[in-house]
Amino acid sequence: MQALPLEPHAASRRGFALLERHDDRGDIKLTGIPKSFSRSCEVFVEGGAPDFVYQVISGAVCASRMLSDGRRQITDFYLPGDVFGLEFGSERRSGAEALSEGSVVVARRSAMMADGEVGARLWRHAVSELQRSQEHVVTLGRRSATERVASFLIELSHRLDDADEFELPMTRQDIADYLGLTIETVSRTLTQFQALHYVRLQSCRQIEIVRRDDLEDLCQ
Repeated sequence: MQALPLEPHAASRRGFALLERHDDRGDIKLTGIPKSFSRSCEVFVEGGAPDFVYQVISGAVCASRMLSDGRRQITDFYLPGDVFGLEFGSERRSGAEALSEGSVVVARRSAMMADGEVGARLWRHAVSELQRSQEHVVTLGRRSATERVASFLIELSHRLDDADEFELPMTRQDIADYLGLTIETVSRTLTQFQALHYVRLQSCRQIEIVRRDDLEDLCQ
């Protein structure tokens, strides 16, 4: 993995739960230092100090943790406008990695929290993220592979302004690591959805949702 430090040095200055972030991401605008990154670049590392907060300007980022058996569990994906990296412990519980070329704004957490209005918005954002994390646990523990993939596609569509056709910023392996599935299961499920005319796979990354109601019914 290519590593490029992005945090400034201290010396320098419908009926189921969808992503709340779709509604609140435009409510926060961080003021900080813009940083560019390349694909597979580390934005921050698991276990590091959570001194900075980030907002995606372009591209996409994923947060992940390494399990004791060496497997990777992706905990979230971040798209343009999303704020991430807001933690209140002494160290980060996950790392973050760029999924594509892009850029972020890096802001010092203490400065953002000192601003009453911005701090309140960040607190609401943190609560929203906790609710989403709890819903994701339910997805992993109680839903079938088919339901997980359907929920993921509908969720992503909502984040992209309810688009019916979009390009996946992540690979199928990334999706598998997020949904707790194998890449073979993800690929097989997408192929089944296409055979049922729920979706149309224009390419490996380009997806068109054809029968949204049917996909949403799987998510109930």
